Amino acid sequence: MRRQIKLTTRRDLTAAISQRYQAADRNGKKLILDEFVKLTSYHRKHAIRLLTTEGHTYQGRKVGHRIYLEAVKEALIVLWEASDRICGKRLKSLLPSLIEAMERHGHLHLQDGVKEQLLAISAATIDRLLRPVREMASGGRKKKAARLSRVRKLVPVRTFADWEGIGPGFMEMDMVVHCGTKLVGTFVHSLVLTDVATGWTECLAIPVREQTLIVEAITGLRRRLPFPLLGLDTDNDSAFMNDTLWDYCQKQGIVFTRSRAYRKNDQAWVEQKNGAVVRKLIGYGRLEGLSETAALRRLYESSRLYINFFQPSFKLKSKTREGARVHKKYELPETPCRRLLLRDDVSSEIKAALKRQMEPLDPVLLLKSIREAQDMLMALSKDRTPETAAPDASTFVKSLATAWRTGEIRPTHRQEAKPGKHGRTRPDPFAAVWPVLLGWLEERPDMEAKSMFKRLQASGFGEFHDGQLRTLQRRVRVWRKQIVQQLVYGAEPQSTQRPIDELHLIPTEQNIEDAASRRLEI
Repeated sequence: MRRQIKLTTRRDLTAAISQRYQAADRNGKKLILDEFVKLTSYHRKHAIRLLTTEGHTYQGRKVGHRIYLEAVKEALIVLWEASDRICGKRLKSLLPSLIEAMERHGHLHLQDGVKEQLLAISAATIDRLLRPVREMASGGRKKKAARLSRVRKLVPVRTFADWEGIGPGFMEMDMVVHCGTKLVGTFVHSLVLTDVATGWTECLAIPVREQTLIVEAITGLRRRLPFPLLGLDTDNDSAFMNDTLWDYCQKQGIVFTRSRAYRKNDQAWVEQKNGAVVRKLIGYGRLEGLSETAALRRLYESSRLYINFFQPSFKLKSKTREGARVHKKYELPETPCRRLLLRDDVSSEIKAALKRQMEPLDPVLLLKSIREAQDMLMALSKDRTPETAAPDASTFVKSLATAWRTGEIRPTHRQEAKPGKHGRTRPDPFAAVWPVLLGWLEERPDMEAKSMFKRLQASGFGEFHDGQLRTLQRRVRVWRKQIVQQLVYGAEPQSTQRPIDELHLIPTEQNIEDAASRRLEI
């Protein structure tokens, strides 16, 4: 039963009966606790803690707050790398001997304060300070496995080794995005389905990633497939793992399975078609809007006949392993249509229908329609007019003999000329006053760049607008990095210069000229 009373009421109730609970005997505490738990729905142990500690001020555990300097972090990274990137607990026990050995051989020159903090650091703090370094060194933070949803628990897993002895009708399904270089906003998706037994491939264009559109696309696809759809195998995308697609497959008697998470080899057939069909036809540009979806749909209408009737593909026949070497044998390349005609488990009606469909098809005209659809698609995506009027069939056939001379023939893969860079590097706005800023930093090394910038604006050394604050912050960060390296490695700074006290006391024209002549390059 969920709590029925408000939080404020529960607090008032706790304050009212806590003293009576603390003064009661064992049996009295039991009766009060039973009634309190029944009213508040608290866990019994939590209720005991509330009634026992009510009225007492909890001071909490006193934790010694230590501020670890950048020099400590820098030295810790060097020691971690020198120890071959071991964990924090092992590094903690190694630090005394490792620091002593590296200092003895001249690899480190730690100041006493930095060395004391390194020897006093805990293993947990070592792991905390090295966490971003470890993540960057290992290629970024690893994505945690998502919790399985209810539908994912219902859908059985099928691996790449579970496809032996199946016939046409079991298809793998995947989604290809056409987002360009930025995965933001709404963009067109391609729904790709590949038959495992024959390689028959169908591509469908959908304007947005939505589960009801996927069900409608599958419903329309089933009417033009040469064989009945018996099974669907998808990845763990939420566009597939949902009640809409699950209920549809259950009602239509379609076997619904999924691959293992982060195992793309479980869907090797459709993953291969994503590159050999979709990316080869469309490329990696961005498509969005209903007009571009319609143009992509027209492209797929022409390409599906060309791919399934006139594009042979390889199919793995056997795979044997000898030690670390894998020997693969492939069947002779055949078109998906030819594979259907050669199978004994395909009915004669399906074979006759395929022959009737193939007889009037002209591969050259199909290729011509594909090129025209590609040009129209790119014209819409680039917001330009299509190229010159499409040639007739005879002209297109003649152009095939010399098309190789013009380079890339596919409009979707032509690279546009990049404009040249004509930008000019801006001069350093702090070059003339950097000796002044260096004097301030030597007086107060912990001074913030923002405070320095405000002081510089009010000192009269020149006009500095607020947009130059970020430049000053970068310069100060570089200076502090040099100081840290001096503390860790014992190296001399790149340039030492005596602070110019008079410059920040009396801002005269002569002082400004002297400061400009003593620029410090960083």
